[in-house]
Amino acid sequence: IRVVESGGGLVQPGGSLRLSCVADGFTHGYTFRHYDMSWYRQAPGKEREFVASITNVYLTTKYTDSVKGRFTISRDNARSSVYLQMDRLVPEDTAMYYCYVQGPAVWGQGTQVTVSS
Repeated sequence: IRVVESGGGLVQPGGSLRLSCVADGFTHGYTFRHYDMSWYRQAPGKEREFVASITNVYLTTKYTDSVKGRFTISRDNARSSVYLQMDRLVPEDTAMYYCYVQGPAVWGQGTQVTVSS
């Protein structure tokens, strides 16, 4: 299973970024659409923390409190992709963002998001 994130970068406070994650290489008859997906982040000197998740069938979403109303997680099963739209970014959102495939427990390599003026 391969998980690849993209879309990170440097943005000013109040700006937006859209992260993308493609997950493929599933085996034994399973595909992307079978798995719930999540985004996590890890800031320097801190533990990795949950950001958002989306289920595979009913597309139920969950968010950590600090991003509610600012971030939106979505997925496109036809493209084996999950997205994280991040709006009204603040410096505290600065972190490495990781995509996570629940079930197989596979992580991507991460994409860096830096919010700074």
